[in-house]
Amino acid sequence: MVTKSPRKQRKMLYNMPKHKKLRLFTARLSKDLGNKYGVRSMPIKKGDKVMIQRGDYVGHVGEVIFVDRKAIKIGVEGATIEKTDGTEKTYPVHPSNVVITNLDLSDEMRKKSLEKKGG
Repeated sequence: MVTKSPRKQRKMLYNMPKHKKLRLFTARLSKDLGNKYGVRSMPIKKGDKVMIQRGDYVGHVGEVIFVDRKAIKIGVEGATIEKTDGTEKTYPVHPSNVVITNLDLSDEMRKKSLEKKGG
């Protein structure tokens, strides 16, 4: 059963198990990568290079420096905001608002997953 209630939608996101939450961290690959690997999207991982598509930092390209699974946000290098006390803080971006431009293939399991998906 699916609900439209915002309260229940938020509750569903907060209480979602980790293996299902991983699904929320997928982002589209750029056209070049998509054609190269035969895959449309991949889960975002620390070390990937991404381009922000929406929000205040449209067009900004940087490396993913953290992945916050609890808040469903990622941090992109160079996308920072200045706090009232003058310190810099990384601007959190939702994974659906970015496009992966360069994959970090240092992980063997990720390579295998990419080969398996791409056919």
